[in-house]
Amino acid sequence: MALARPRPSAVKSVADIARMRRAGRVVAEVLALVESELRPGVSTADLDRLAERHIRASGATPSFKGYPGANPRRPFPSSICISIDEEIVHGIPAERAVREGMVVSVDAGAIVDGWHGDAARTFYVGDGPPEATRRLIETTRLAMMAGIAAAVPGSHIEAIGAAVEDVAAAAGLGVIRHYVGHGIGRRMHEEPQVPNYRTGWAGRRIEAGLCLAIEPMFTLGGYDTRVLPDDWTVVTADGSLAAHFEHTIAVTDRGAEVLTTV
Repeated sequence: MALARPRPSAVKSVADIARMRRAGRVVAEVLALVESELRPGVSTADLDRLAERHIRASGATPSFKGYPGANPRRPFPSSICISIDEEIVHGIPAERAVREGMVVSVDAGAIVDGWHGDAARTFYVGDGPPEATRRLIETTRLAMMAGIAAAVPGSHIEAIGAAVEDVAAAAGLGVIRHYVGHGIGRRMHEEPQVPNYRTGWAGRRIEAGLCLAIEPMFTLGGYDTRVLPDDWTVVTADGSLAAHFEHTIAVTDRGAEVLTTV
């Protein structure tokens, strides 16, 4: 989830990371489960109910449900975010049905024993996406992996944004700037923020034990965004398609470990 409410972040211990690994595994299982059920005709509300059942059956709590937003009277109402086509992030599941040809981004979060995991993936519904759509989705995923590879001890947060931005620039894609990655741990959103572009400021030095959610959001158009009247769903201002990938990682002396995996 890309809505940054940064709080102070501490470097995590080996035991802390082990707890986050458990939360990350639940999140990865949820994304795999949603992917397996994603087909024309299924509603996004059905997918949300499926996700919540799995999270709770795993002894976890959904990170997103009840999360406070810009409007304090409208906390996020669902367990996962499902954003379709020009929706970038924070789409609210509803009774609308998924159709063939849609680009569907799913963002999931879970809490295990007070520790968070957070990850997202974008899927194409149907066979053989148009070339531009295929390139958008695959390039966003590759940019996430480039950002993860740049998260090494001794480097700085700026190196992650530069790595992500370079992948987007080579493919001619837009990089969302208003929503960024973040630190994660006992809170879903901790310091530091992790932009997906060069800011001109080195940012925090990366050290072993730092846990981050790296999450590029690319578009086939520009980077301007707007929020729908539901106070949550973020869409591209120009109506272009968007894609979103995210992993929670722990920085180790050997490089980054992806925690949101099975």
